[in-house]
Amino acid sequence: MASESYDFLLKFLIIGSAGTGKSCLLHQFIENKFKQDSSHTIGVEFGSKVINCSNKTVKLQIWDTAGQERFRSVTKSYYRGAAGALLVYDISNRDSYNALGAWLTDARTLASPQIVIILIGNKKDLESEREVTFLEASRFAQENELMFLETSALSGENVEEAFLRCSKNILTRIESGELNPDRVGSGIQYGDGTIRKLSSNKPEVSSSDGNCGC
Repeated sequence: MASESYDFLLKFLIIGSAGTGKSCLLHQFIENKFKQDSSHTIGVEFGSKVINCSNKTVKLQIWDTAGQERFRSVTKSYYRGAAGALLVYDISNRDSYNALGAWLTDARTLASPQIVIILIGNKKDLESEREVTFLEASRFAQENELMFLETSALSGENVEEAFLRCSKNILTRIESGELNPDRVGSGIQYGDGTIRKLSSNKPEVSSSDGNCGC
């Protein structure tokens, strides 16, 4: 199998309380199917996928962290150098929503204040059991400068969109100069294609096509 070629590699986290469907979101995104055996994650699970986003080929390295308190000390070490995160709660479980503030603080202090986070209200398929309204969560996202989507890991609704939207935001910030892939711990690496593009552009200092002035 030929080695993958990509423009950027981004490190992602999936964080939130136990039982919110984090592993199911990862599995649905990677495998395009629902994970039937949904036992709690012990420590950390890992997955990767190459996507096309904003005319770039992007490889996502995704770390799915355990939500149970007894694993917090282990999972916190994985926050370092993350470029993006899915902050997940269960729309049918108010306790998981109430815990969001603590998870958000962890992400911004342990990973980076610049980490790009999308708030995910998972289990959209459990509408009849809803405990957290769309409007309430939307307000929380706005107040904390987060993107926001409701998803269903069961049906796949908005799952790919969540990763795409977060990735697109990171790429936009790279192009604007707000995020620097060369900074240690940025959670962003150049792929071979991008390095070639950059080095071939080096003699002409001014690049007119605003494409990837990363």
